[in-house]
Amino acid sequence: MTRPLRVAIVGAGPAGVYAADILTKSETPVEIDLLDRMPAPYGLIRYGVAPDHPRIKGIVSALHRVLEKPEIRFLGHVDYGVDVKLDDLRHHYDAVIFATGADKDRPLDIPGIDLPHSFGAADFVYWYDGYPEAPRDWTLDGEQVAVIGAGNVALDVARVLAKQADDLLSTEIPDNVHRGLKDSRVTDVHLFARRGPAQAKFTPLELRELDHQDGVEIIVHPEGFELDEASEESIRTNNQVKTIVKTLQDWALRDPKHDTPRRLHLHFLRAPVEVQGTDRVEGFKVEVMELTGDGNVRGTGEYETYPVQQVYRAVGYLSSPLADIPFDHASGTVPNEGGRVLDLDGEHIPGVYTTGWIKRGPVGLIGHTKGDALETINNLLADLESLPKAEEPSADSILRLLEDRGVEYTTWEGWGRLDAHEKALGEARGRERIKVVPRDEMVRISRAE
Repeated sequence: MTRPLRVAIVGAGPAGVYAADILTKSETPVEIDLLDRMPAPYGLIRYGVAPDHPRIKGIVSALHRVLEKPEIRFLGHVDYGVDVKLDDLRHHYDAVIFATGADKDRPLDIPGIDLPHSFGAADFVYWYDGYPEAPRDWTLDGEQVAVIGAGNVALDVARVLAKQADDLLSTEIPDNVHRGLKDSRVTDVHLFARRGPAQAKFTPLELRELDHQDGVEIIVHPEGFELDEASEESIRTNNQVKTIVKTLQDWALRDPKHDTPRRLHLHFLRAPVEVQGTDRVEGFKVEVMELTGDGNVRGTGEYETYPVQQVYRAVGYLSSPLADIPFDHASGTVPNEGGRVLDLDGEHIPGVYTTGWIKRGPVGLIGHTKGDALETINNLLADLESLPKAEEPSADSILRLLEDRGVEYTTWEGWGRLDAHEKALGEARGRERIKVVPRDEMVRISRAE
């Protein structure tokens, strides 16, 4: 091929940016367009990470350096399946990579889960992260709140629910989020884990952050704090598990404070059974579980009920299907082999690939996405000779298509304007940044209109 390889990556979060970075480091000359339905880049980092996570937010610096590369172009506010379809991308690019992540809550099939004031974690995360399509009002009118799950998202939700609103003023939270948390009546947050402390899915750093909050007492309930043979083996062989269990044990042995305005309770071996209430959440019923010696659990037939007024389920994310692409609804992934997208007959669709959570499911930390992207890109490069060649491969041709369709796309230069605008809003208030939430305002600022 005498011209550079033209690649479209749908999704400008970590998965898409890592894939672009790896492509630029190959020996193959490339031109890459990163398309995202949001006017701003960074995906999960901007809209899925709690605002008080400066370490994780620091990943933005690394992603920024990638997006500044001359081989990469950002095209935001372009909605795949609405503004462009697969045939369009295959017409203008030699290969297409889908890196759209996981944007919805996995369902939890228990009675009462759909009652008013029972929420998915993603909805709450989108609210406090200023996601343009999320409701801007959130009522925290209950004193007792339940969080279901034992992963990092569950810890984020529990921590934000328990946090004093003014402690977040050093972050980029929008004003409406600060007001909502300021008006919160929450006094007690109860986090319920189905298995034991040695089987928890959160990381040591995320766990320790719970204890770095003024006015919040961490209470580890001894009922359910059990270790079986498999747990002891995990502690001996896995430093992360060892650290988590040691941290929890230290907290469980501390003297109670009795004088904090809020408390965050950690309950282990408690499986969700029912969300109770008539017109809204009034209680949460769990079954007491027991370890079986191999790291698994079974029910004991003993139940407990907690008088909570809100429930947040953090039992995993789920990807959304993509137009014109096969989708496995059971796993919430695009069928693929090493990132090569497969059709209904199990054959590779030429020139179509996937990476990130929509490829493997919403598991692993952000860093794991690099290895995932490497596998996909290696397979794409191995397929170079068989890739279908784009009919209109010029860099301007896709822009003409978007303009002809009236798509007000944003660019990397436009992100620079929006970034500077948000920082200026923050500087005027003594903060690092205040995030712009409305989509039309983001587009207007980005396009300098």
